[in-house]
Amino acid sequence: MTFGFGDLRKGNAIELEGEPYFIVDYEKNKMQKRAPVTRIRLKSIKTGRVIDKNFSGYDIKLTPALVEKKKAKYLYNDSGIYYFMDEDDFEQYALSADLVEDVSSYLIDELSLELLFYENQPVSIELPTTVDLEVSETEPGYKGDTAQGGTKPAVVETGLKLMVPLFIEAGNVVKVDTRNASYVSRV
Repeated sequence: MTFGFGDLRKGNAIELEGEPYFIVDYEKNKMQKRAPVTRIRLKSIKTGRVIDKNFSGYDIKLTPALVEKKKAKYLYNDSGIYYFMDEDDFEQYALSADLVEDVSSYLIDELSLELLFYENQPVSIELPTTVDLEVSETEPGYKGDTAQGGTKPAVVETGLKLMVPLFIEAGNVVKVDTRNASYVSRV
């Protein structure tokens, strides 16, 4: 089974040259009197490395990668190894730090997420869209600082740094968007 440009979606898993990738972004450029060029940004499922590939022509054929998703909970981190538990059969899986380093600042105990498997091996995780994190440190907000409602830097319990509204104080729990590390609301 293959799919073409019309079937491309961000987050789709494809197989290219025997390696599994997620589609991060794509665009199609058409110039006069030339075949279109499709540029696809891919992230390796196994290593996390991001590459760009260009495809020329009207018909691109990509093979979907067989990636299985299982509901899991984050348990703990021990010496750079992250442990997760399948919510259905309670089996535990370990992922190395290099596979989760870009999302490790959102991992808190008992966080529900999706564990991704390729060829029956856990290769990556998919976070929920938002995560509730406690603010561990931030500056006090001063009234009258802005006319539009300003922001200030804050650090949450996992070490993630983000901008929060002036009324947020240390100890508050905030909802954080995992796609762009931005403040959503106070919980």
